[in-house]
Amino acid sequence: MKFPAAQSILLIIAALVTILTWLIPAGSYNSLSYEATSDQFSIQSQDSSYNLPATQASLEQLNIKIPLEKFTSGAIYKPISIPNTYQQLPSQPQGVIDFLSAPIKGIIEAADIIFLVLIIGGMIGIMNVTGAFNAGMSWLSKALKGREFLLIIFTTLLISLGGSTFGLAEETLAFYPILIPIFIAAGYDSMVGLASIFLGSAIGVMCSTVNPFATIIASDAAGISWTSGLEGRVIIYVVCMAVTIAYILIYARNVKRNPKKSLVDASTTKSLSYINEASKDNDIPLTLRLRAILLVFTACFVIMIMGVSQWDWWFVEMTTVFFAGSIVIGFIAKMKESAFINSFIQGAGDLLGVAFIIGLARGITILMTDGLISDSILFYASEFTTGMNKGVFVNVLFFIYQGLTFFIPSSSGMAVLTMPILSPLADNVNIGREVIVNAYQLGNGLFNSVSPTGLVLASLGLVKIGYEKYLKFMLPLYAILALIGMVFLTILSY
Repeated sequence: MKFPAAQSILLIIAALVTILTWLIPAGSYNSLSYEATSDQFSIQSQDSSYNLPATQASLEQLNIKIPLEKFTSGAIYKPISIPNTYQQLPSQPQGVIDFLSAPIKGIIEAADIIFLVLIIGGMIGIMNVTGAFNAGMSWLSKALKGREFLLIIFTTLLISLGGSTFGLAEETLAFYPILIPIFIAAGYDSMVGLASIFLGSAIGVMCSTVNPFATIIASDAAGISWTSGLEGRVIIYVVCMAVTIAYILIYARNVKRNPKKSLVDASTTKSLSYINEASKDNDIPLTLRLRAILLVFTACFVIMIMGVSQWDWWFVEMTTVFFAGSIVIGFIAKMKESAFINSFIQGAGDLLGVAFIIGLARGITILMTDGLISDSILFYASEFTTGMNKGVFVNVLFFIYQGLTFFIPSSSGMAVLTMPILSPLADNVNIGREVIVNAYQLGNGLFNSVSPTGLVLASLGLVKIGYEKYLKFMLPLYAILALIGMVFLTILSY
């Protein structure tokens, strides 16, 4: 079966979501946010707003069981939903104009991620002209000869550690043009490279240990310490990553022994501009100048990771690093102005399709928000779990989170929206709220490994792999990880 292009898939999903805004009743929870300047809580509903003193008594009055310091310290910095405040609202069905304008709004709203992708594309274009990639791959292929499997293990493990500790996700879009040629040179196909990068990040985030955008913000919104359940999260991380790496290694070994077992069309891979450039000459000497270029290039990623994990950087700062790195590389390579600009623009243009995919995916979220159905879906999900046995409850919640992730792919957005509503349900069935946090992480992270509204299609666009081919590769692993998650959650609930 041949799936449509990624952009077409997202437009089809957007059309279905538009129809859902006509079928699902509109509704909303009131929201609470902390205003640091006035030291007050701001309460927002659809028809009014008011302020309350920023005290623990105010939180108790609203039935929010979260310590006050979680707000005043900045740990919870997004508006959270207030329990028991859901109300149905007049329907806001989205029409044809809304459907057509949603992708445009999405591209505008996702401009920060889009510009990061385009600037990285420009940098890759310059790197290809310098020949540094070719020389570096030639050296690496010789260094790894006979031990190519280490590339899979180290890449997947390091990226997963980034996902588990500081939420490395969108940033991995920068890694594909650099690492995919290396995987190809090692004798693997682009699916192996995609899996090592994307699944390393996705499963790492799924099994977050101290990730501030998942574990910490969800624990704060649930009113518990992020250290609650940490030992269990470490165990599930080790188990799931061991299974994931083993799965990739088995597929990679089969492809290396028999290229006909590859799920990827080799001619499509060769059509990638960065593969084309990187494979032109595999015997370029690694001169001192090329070493300096590669050092600057690598330093950009190190600085980016340090900035995100240590200095509260986000997309503007990350994009600035790659833009500055491009200029420095141009000077080291002694490129002429015209050659620099042409290479940069061509490299950015090669990733323009990926940029549109990111914007289209964001447009789907905008349709749901404008149609007022996100909170309604959450309300009906919470009602569905009432009165369940604790083991059944936690596993049903695991699958509910997978369903919600289709509509709310953001891990931090999911946490602040759902935790104040769903975490109190743990008290009713006599389980710890950390189990709800684990169900959220596992459900949200697992479904994001296949969800077309997440980063999957953008990642596939970078390597030109069809969604149906990725699903054929991923679904057996998905089933294994889902089973592991269910067993883990069942044990924790008793």
